[in-house]
Amino acid sequence: MLTFEFATVDRIMFGAGKLSGLGDQLKGSVKRLLLVRGRSSDAIPRVREILSAQGIAFDEFEIHGEPTVDVVREGVRAAEGCDVVIGLGGGSVMDAGKAIAALATNHHDVLDYLEVVGKGQPLTEKPLTYVAIPTTAGTGAEVTRNAVLESPEHGVKVSLRSPMMLPSLAIVDPELTYSLPPEITASSGLDALTQLIEPFVSVKANPMTDAICREGMMHAAKSLRSAYHNGADVSAREGMALASLFGGIALANATLGAVHGFAGPLGGMLHAPHGAICAKLLPLVMGANLNALETLNANHPVIARYAEIARILTDSASASARDGVMWVDALVRELNIPPLSVHGMTEVHISEVVQKTLNASSYKGNPIPLSVEVMQKILE
Repeated sequence: MLTFEFATVDRIMFGAGKLSGLGDQLKGSVKRLLLVRGRSSDAIPRVREILSAQGIAFDEFEIHGEPTVDVVREGVRAAEGCDVVIGLGGGSVMDAGKAIAALATNHHDVLDYLEVVGKGQPLTEKPLTYVAIPTTAGTGAEVTRNAVLESPEHGVKVSLRSPMMLPSLAIVDPELTYSLPPEITASSGLDALTQLIEPFVSVKANPMTDAICREGMMHAAKSLRSAYHNGADVSAREGMALASLFGGIALANATLGAVHGFAGPLGGMLHAPHGAICAKLLPLVMGANLNALETLNANHPVIARYAEIARILTDSASASARDGVMWVDALVRELNIPPLSVHGMTEVHISEVVQKTLNASSYKGNPIPLSVEVMQKILE
């Protein structure tokens, strides 16, 4: 019998210009605020102005690159005395803010709560009020219940995860993505596509997330090329913001798969951007999954799901599952996604990455277990 659960943020505000409504959402309810932000975004001075206009006292905490456990520890100290946290930036910034908001009220060390390399203890106290404002279109972190953190001592990226970590408010304003350079548009956009495809074929797929994934894939297929080649295409930027949002909602409720299973260990070992890793692996994992499914059962229902993905992406009613893999592979090439060797990966890494991937929480959502040999071949 069909059973599933579905949860998302308390409120989502979507649309060009929605950032201007931030002040109204905070008015009269904030004593002190911590603004967790990246190094550069046109939105940073705008948010400062909004907070100042409301007379809200705030401190700022800047995130450089991917957040580590030490960065989160430092951020928790910066959040002392605050009752609201805003995450303004890409996925790394929003994840850092999410973790800081959670650990500001849950007072054990971050490693006590981390999956895989930590104790995996559940959060017991409600996090600080968290407002997520993405400035990229890819991770969907504004609507997820986890924060991906790097643990350098373990050489891996893993999640701090709890239903209580869903943000109180997500403001998704496509205007904040208009100035993204092509390479970030490409890697973050392919991450969004990955987070629509993997939940659609995952072992926890359900009717709610299926509908969201179908709609999201349609927007990504229509918009990503245009956003990459012409960043000023307002319609394409809006489409990718929707795709990213829908991918985040889907993964939070239906889990992911082998692409993200690989991405955690690889990100921790190579310090490479998450989106760039996912982008390069997506067509390879899709192909490997199809091979494994066809070997197991030529009529496996997930094969039909891959065929549906292909029909959505190619906009062709006659597309086969393999056509979908070829479409994604061609897109990855067109968007100039480099091989993992550019980020320092060599054959020496392969065996360790495979073993760490087998323990990754995301990998457990893959529609079929892959053999060690197949996983090695993907990385090669």
